[in-house]
Amino acid sequence: MRRNMAQSLFEHGQVTTTLPKAKAVRPFCERLITLAKEANAGSLAARRRVIQLLGDRAVIDKDHQEEYEGMSLVKRDKVLRARSGRRHRTGRALGGLKFTSQSLVNRLIDTVAPMFESRSGGYTRIIRLGTGRPGDNSPRAVLQLIGQEESPGSVTRPEKTARSKRADARYKAAARAVAGAGAKSTAVAEKKAESADGDAGSSET
Repeated sequence: MRRNMAQSLFEHGQVTTTLPKAKAVRPFCERLITLAKEANAGSLAARRRVIQLLGDRAVIDKDHQEEYEGMSLVKRDKVLRARSGRRHRTGRALGGLKFTSQSLVNRLIDTVAPMFESRSGGYTRIIRLGTGRPGDNSPRAVLQLIGQEESPGSVTRPEKTARSKRADARYKAAARAVAGAGAKSTAVAEKKAESADGDAGSSET
C-alpha cells in the first residue's frame, strides 16, 4: 500500500486518501525524496535503494494519457518498450513515435528531486478535507508535494445532509414561534399597562 501510494504521489503530484493512510505514507515519501536527491547528485547506492524501496513502473505523461488509453495493445507496447524489448525510461519520443513512457524512478530522481534541492526536509503536506469517505465516513485528506499548488477540490465545509436541513428548518420554525409569542405577550403587557394607566387617571379625577 505504501509503495503504490508513493508511486501515485510522484506520478500525479498529489493523492487523495484517508487521513491515517496519509500520515503513515508521508515519512516513507520524505525518505524516498531524500534518497532521490542523493541519487541525483550521483550516488549509485542511493539510486539502487530507491528502486528497492519504491519499485518501478512506466508513467505516461498526462498530456498523452487519453491518447494512450485509446491505443491498441500493440501500439501501447511500442510506447512502453523499444524494439530491443527494453522499456523506455527517459520519456523522450524516439523511433518516430509521438511520445514514449517514462520510468517512475527516473521522474523521481530527475524531476521531483531537483524541486527540493534547497530544502532539507518537509517535502510534502497533508490537507484535511471537509468530507468523509462514503460508506464509513473516514476522515479524508490530500497528500501533496510542496510546490504542487493545485487545489485539492473540496476543502470547504461539507454540504448539509437532508437530516441536518430538516433540523435547521425545525429550529427556524421554533425560533419564529418563540419570537411571535414574545411579541404577543409584549403587546398584551403594553395593553394592560395602558389600561392600568387609564384606570389610575380616572380614579384621580
